[in-house]
Parts: sequence; C-alpha cells; structure tokens
Amino acid sequence: MKNKYLLAITAGHIFTDMNLGALPAMLPFIVAASGLGYARAAGLTFAVSLASTLTQPFFGIMVDKLIKSWLLPFGVLFAGCGLAMIGLFPGNYWLMFTAALISGIGVAAFHPDGARMANRMAGKEKGRSIGFFSLGGTIGTLVGPLMATPALLYLGLGGSAVLAIPAIIVCVIIIFLYPKMHSLAETMENEKEKTKTELRNEWLKFFWLSIAIVSRSVLSHSFNTFIPLYWVNELQQSKAIGGMLVSFMTFFGAIVVLLGGYLSDHFGVKKIITLGWVLLIPSVFFLTSTANPVLAMLMLVPFSIGNFLIIAPQIVLGQQYLPKSLGFASGIILGLAVSTGGLVSPLLGRYADLHGLVSTFKLLSILPIVGIVVALTSRPPAKS
Repeated sequence: MKNKYLLAITAGHIFTDMNLGALPAMLPFIVAASGLGYARAAGLTFAVSLASTLTQPFFGIMVDKLIKSWLLPFGVLFAGCGLAMIGLFPGNYWLMFTAALISGIGVAAFHPDGARMANRMAGKEKGRSIGFFSLGGTIGTLVGPLMATPALLYLGLGGSAVLAIPAIIVCVIIIFLYPKMHSLAETMENEKEKTKTELRNEWLKFFWLSIAIVSRSVLSHSFNTFIPLYWVNELQQSKAIGGMLVSFMTFFGAIVVLLGGYLSDHFGVKKIITLGWVLLIPSVFFLTSTANPVLAMLMLVPFSIGNFLIIAPQIVLGQQYLPKSLGFASGIILGLAVSTGGLVSPLLGRYADLHGLVSTFKLLSILPIVGIVVALTSRPPAKS
C-alpha cells in the first residue's frame, strides 16, 4: 500500500521540479516574444530560486508544527500553474516575475512535506523511500525542457499553459490520497516509537553535514554550467557534444540516485556518503589533467556516480539528526541542494573569465576533499 502513496509523492516531485527544468528552456521564447534583455529574462529564473530559497525553511517549520495537508498538493499546483502563467503576460514583465515567484513558492511548499512524508511512511527502508522520492526530482528536471519546448514551438508563448495540466491532475490525486497517506505515516511512526526512547534534535551534527550538502550543490551546479563550455573551448569538441553532456550525466545519475537509497539501507548512510565523495575526488582532478576528450568523458562516469550516489543518504542522515523537525530538516537540505550552487555559479563564472576554465575546475577539486572530511568526521545520530 505504501508504494502507491510513495509513487504519488514521487509523481508530485516530478511535476514540481519539472518547472525548474522548463523555465531555462522557455527563456529564448520569452526573449523573442517579449523583447526582454538577457538580464531581465534571467531575472525570472532568479525569482523562482529566490522564492523557493527564502520560503522553504518556513514551510518546513509549518509542517513540523502544524498539520497542513494542503501544502503537498497545492505546492505542485502553484509550481505548475505559476510557470504556466508566465507565457500569458508577454507584454508585462512584472506580471511574469510575479508568476515566477508563485511557481517558486509552490516548489518550496512541496519539498519539505514531500521528503518528510517519504521518511515517515518508509519504516526501516528510509534510504529506498528517499531515493525514490529524489529520483522524482531528477526526472522532473529532465522532463521540463522536453515538455515546454514542443509546447512553445507549436503553440507560441501561450503554450506555457500546458504546464498546468499535469500539476492539476497530480494535485487532485494527492488530495484524494492524503488522508490515508497521513494515517499510514502515523501508524508507521507509532510502531517505531514502541522501541525507542524520546528522540532529540542534534543541531551541531546537522550544521556540519550542511557543509557537505553545500559543497555538493556548488560542485554539481558548476559542472552543469561549465562542462559544455569546457568541452567546446578547451577540448575543441562540437557544441552538440558539449550540450549533450549534461543530459548524459543526469540520465546516468537518475539510476544512481535510486541505487544510493537502496545501498544506504543495507550498508548505512555514512558508508555510502563516504563512497560517493571518494569517487568524486579523482574524477574531478583527473578530468582536467587530460586533453583527450574520450578519457575526459570517462571521468564523467565516476563523477556522475559519486555526485548522485550521495543525494538520498545525505537527506536521510539530515533527517536522522533532526528527528523532531523532519519538515525543517527536509526544507533546509533540499533548499541548500538547489539554491547554493546557483548562487555561487556567477562568482565562479567571473573567476573563469579571469583565470580560465581549467583553473576553475582545479578550484572545484577542493570541494570533494571538504566533502570527504565531513563524511569521515560526521558522527552517527544519538538515536537511529
């Protein structure tokens, strides 16, 4: 029974994060139809990120302190309908900006309760459950451009309204399932409490883990941003190949993120997190130590494995550190994972302008070292 509910939450994650992938693909159409400059067009992406980052911890606290059954379904709805409205106001930038803010608020509303509910229903298979939930976000970012681009090509900018359709459908499904979903989560938690003493939050351990989460976010976003440029400008490969590499890493990672959840259930979250960071250290370093594009591409394999392997176990460990504040823990972890890399990327871009892409990747090779130090020194939760 719980698989049905987990599938519904994962579908919600797909069609929430779909909007994060769709907006960058929509920007060329928005610029062409409205005459916006690149800076103002990029401001729409900033609006989604800003709204999501600022409000996600608030929604996390809300789901911990209050039973807000509407956050999960209406988070999906706002995320999809907000982005759908952008194409309806091509002549008014601030209405488009407001629509982007609404979408970002929807993204922020969904994630804390989504990850919290996946944890609560999981029983002993928390890694598997969180891995499956995380897979939804990965698939969503892939689906977004695939859905938005044809819609806008054939229907014009108003074709963005198509993005509201799956959001409405999934919203209705989750509303229908939520009461039984919540009841199952309560049952699973009551059974767990029979064998446990009172749990407590361990904030210092959570803060220490957050350093690794931020490091992974910066590393992942930077690779997505600079790898195509590196392939074209440094390795002298075609733009087509450079553009395909991010999709290659994400498709590959979609399998690994689920594997990371399963492995963490069997071997423990700390071992899998450590393994992921160990794989990242040589792959980032040796990537820029060869001028051979084939060897460089081979290095993207261990990078993708390590990068996606640690997603689910880091979420589970963060939730274990804050067992009395699952919503807040989920909101902070997912917020840091999404936002910090995007905020730092412009600074790294400036560094690349001054010192070159090779030097930028050498700088990024420090981050896996930070991650492995955090992984090796992280202590297990007092009660697990």
